[in-house]
Amino acid sequence: MTDVRLPVSADGGVLHTLFRSEQGGHEQVVLCQDRASGLRAVIAIHDTALGPALGGTRFHAYASEDEAVLDALNLSRGMSYKNALAGLDHGGGKAVIIGDPELIKTEELLLAYGRFVASLGGRYVTACDVGTYVADMDVVARTNRWTTGRSPENGGAGDSSVLTAFGVFQGMRASAQHLWGDPTLRGRKVGVAGVGKVGHHLVEHLLQDGAEVVITDVRAESIERIRSRHPQVGVAADTGSLIRTEGLDVYAPCALGGALNDGTVPALTAKVVCGAANNQLAHPGVEKDLADRGILYAPDYVVNAGGVIQVADELHGFDFDRCKTKAAKIFDTTLAIFARAKEDGIPPAAAADRLAEQRMADARRS
Repeated sequence: MTDVRLPVSADGGVLHTLFRSEQGGHEQVVLCQDRASGLRAVIAIHDTALGPALGGTRFHAYASEDEAVLDALNLSRGMSYKNALAGLDHGGGKAVIIGDPELIKTEELLLAYGRFVASLGGRYVTACDVGTYVADMDVVARTNRWTTGRSPENGGAGDSSVLTAFGVFQGMRASAQHLWGDPTLRGRKVGVAGVGKVGHHLVEHLLQDGAEVVITDVRAESIERIRSRHPQVGVAADTGSLIRTEGLDVYAPCALGGALNDGTVPALTAKVVCGAANNQLAHPGVEKDLADRGILYAPDYVVNAGGVIQVADELHGFDFDRCKTKAAKIFDTTLAIFARAKEDGIPPAAAADRLAEQRMADARRS
């Protein structure tokens, strides 16, 4: 591993975020560099009170090293909360590989990354995320024992996006139950922003349930994949157009994070936000803005936990039906969060945080 000195700004910068308990409180952050393959990566372990840290590997062309580190810190913290509320015996971790996967992803680079995962001795278990796929995890697993999200041919469970979408759908059903008294999206108009790995599966669930669906995506081929099978699905020009769609009942952000911000929240026409994207709230306070507008927010890390439920099960011998049963409980968990939020007079995001923090605190005391 290479000793890299991070730039520290006047207010503490990256290290300030790392050590502040209310924002970070991370146990360990590892900077990884392999000059031969061109690998530059960050592995962040947020909390291991419940067990070894578990979280995916994001491969992305970050604008700077600081941006990559901050993303790893935020994503790993989110995994702690996600794993806690999913009822898993895992803490939170995340890795990011810096660079455009279309340009620099090679077998040599993935093998080098696997060796860095191995160097942590099981404190961090990796899986797929944006920019990495099942085939990549098969390569990474060749140099360490702590890789999930592999193909069935290599002892894994395969694509986790199927159960991720199923879990989001359960969260959406719970939102409908809470707001409209009926756990179905039948007759509701749902806007899905991002119909890639997870989003296109979510669209299938919604159509089967009788929803009217409108989609948008930056990739024309992703839209065409949906439209070729379901020509009745509407298409919005972009996310801005989608969130302003007249009569929209549910908005489902299913691409990258930060979808709910000072620009999008005031423009939302939907009464429910429930989607697969991680870190949907661009900054603290957005959850209150949503509540003040009467918009019900299903916390992202609660409803998109189906994938991590799957990869965690892979460590013990994968069984799809067992995982689907666990993912179906996202419906009950989401309803419990809405009930706690109402009881405590706080937004659902704050209620979810309290429940997750309570489980982690209980584990530290035991």
